[in-house]
Amino acid sequence: MAGKLRPISCIAAMDSKRGVGKDGDLAWHLKNEMKYFSRITSDVEDKNKENAVIMGRKTWESIPEKYRPLPDRLNIVLSRTIKAAPEKAEKVFSSLDDAFTALSKEPYINTIEKVFVIGGPTVYKDAIAHECCKKIYLTHIDHDYDCDIFFPEFDTNVYKLGSEEGVPAEVQKENGVTYKFCVYERD
Repeated sequence: MAGKLRPISCIAAMDSKRGVGKDGDLAWHLKNEMKYFSRITSDVEDKNKENAVIMGRKTWESIPEKYRPLPDRLNIVLSRTIKAAPEKAEKVFSSLDDAFTALSKEPYINTIEKVFVIGGPTVYKDAIAHECCKKIYLTHIDHDYDCDIFFPEFDTNVYKLGSEEGVPAEVQKENGVTYKFCVYERD
């Protein structure tokens, strides 16, 4: 079955110590970085399709209510404890494998263009280890924030730093903080 699964990508931003958040929220507020996240996870080539974002229940709950669901994307929540999709979420699955399998079949195979995993740490770790994960969009923020949630380590011999059209190669600067958009691709 794994050979029939569609490719997926992870997307995250992390600080200099791999931190991604604090107390269920982002540790920083970088408007242009958020616009980048929204653009990468929303843009489609086929206007009859949309992208899917997969997240754990805590990540879903960390999104301010006024921004849920993330617009122009199929919002999928993973949870081993809840059986019905949270209000405004499209679907709930009990595992990443279940979500990947469902998104690789009807009706999703014809309506979803790309699939992105957007957190949390355990979901990222499981996705990165999965053979259908082909890319990691990772923003490296040149600052150390006080974080309690971290992006997992990954093998840079498996995921090599590359480039992609539409992903700025130059260092960004916002609110006195520098950061760089990177794309790692699985060989």
